[in-house]
Amino acid sequence: MEEEMKSLIKVGVSTIISVSYCYLLPPRIKSGVYRLVSIIPVCALLFVLPLFFSFSILSSTSAFFLSAIANSRLILFSFDQGPLFPLPSNLFRFACFTCFPIQRQQNPKSQYHFSTYVFAVKVAILVVLLYVHNDMTSLHPALLFCIHPLYLYLLLEILLTLFRILMTIVLGCDLEPHFYEPYLATSLQDFWGRRWNLIVSATLRACVYIPVRRACRRVLSSDHAMLIAVFGTFVVSAVAHEVVFFYITREMPTGEVGSFFVLHGVCTVAEVAVKRTAFMRRWPVRPVVSWLLTMGFVNVTADWLFFPQLIRSNVMERCSNEISLIIDFFRRNLSPRLWLSNYLM
Repeated sequence: MEEEMKSLIKVGVSTIISVSYCYLLPPRIKSGVYRLVSIIPVCALLFVLPLFFSFSILSSTSAFFLSAIANSRLILFSFDQGPLFPLPSNLFRFACFTCFPIQRQQNPKSQYHFSTYVFAVKVAILVVLLYVHNDMTSLHPALLFCIHPLYLYLLLEILLTLFRILMTIVLGCDLEPHFYEPYLATSLQDFWGRRWNLIVSATLRACVYIPVRRACRRVLSSDHAMLIAVFGTFVVSAVAHEVVFFYITREMPTGEVGSFFVLHGVCTVAEVAVKRTAFMRRWPVRPVVSWLLTMGFVNVTADWLFFPQLIRSNVMERCSNEISLIIDFFRRNLSPRLWLSNYLM
């Protein structure tokens, strides 16, 4: 645990220095390739920093914050795009919008409205799932089919919502939500594009979808260019998730999680193409049926391809043990003076 705290300090200091450099120097360089070249060494460092951790919970979090979020936003910043453009007013805000999965709210009249009651219900369900999770082996396979996706969704939404509320208070501005009730999705396009992990979706849209579609429209029709861009976005997401899973498990990629996103890319493209046919425009599928088909497909493919590697690696059990170690460590080192003298000297 002591070594992990030392790694946390090293990663934190390295990140602060790197982000400070990106705030001070690259904006003085004309946007485009030259600014990108000036930022590439920082991107390479942020890609390596999560490997300093041995705890899965720290390596996965830093991989998401630094290797995925920060790198993609710095690349967009090189071309005067993304949440870092226009340049935030001070270094602290620049660092927050670079490294954290937050984004300024673009549409004040957004249909998303935070409900304290709904959030409390989700917290209660997660508490029950945490209790059930301790005895997973005794559960019926049909229950596990629903529990794994629900557990992941609730854990991510609750943690990211609490983080968003905290950062809204700290930064003093409205931030975009991370999820918009994905369990109500009536299509794969609706699920991935408008409801699931909206911050990551916006990043992929800016980094992959828009450039690929713009490039393809030079030689293809608008519809074909859009379909290729959608599939390309899922391919990039597949590669990114394989990298994140490597950080979490420290095992060679199996291709399962990548196959999950490629499969969803193929099916989303097929879904969009079918919706544009005259037959589907004349006889659309009822919302209840499309909801059942969408949720069933997401759950079946997730249990087939997304979760097996995590289950084999005992990631949840390891994270639970790591959280216990972290809590116990801070209980034994409550004195800030003692902690600083031990780990900064």
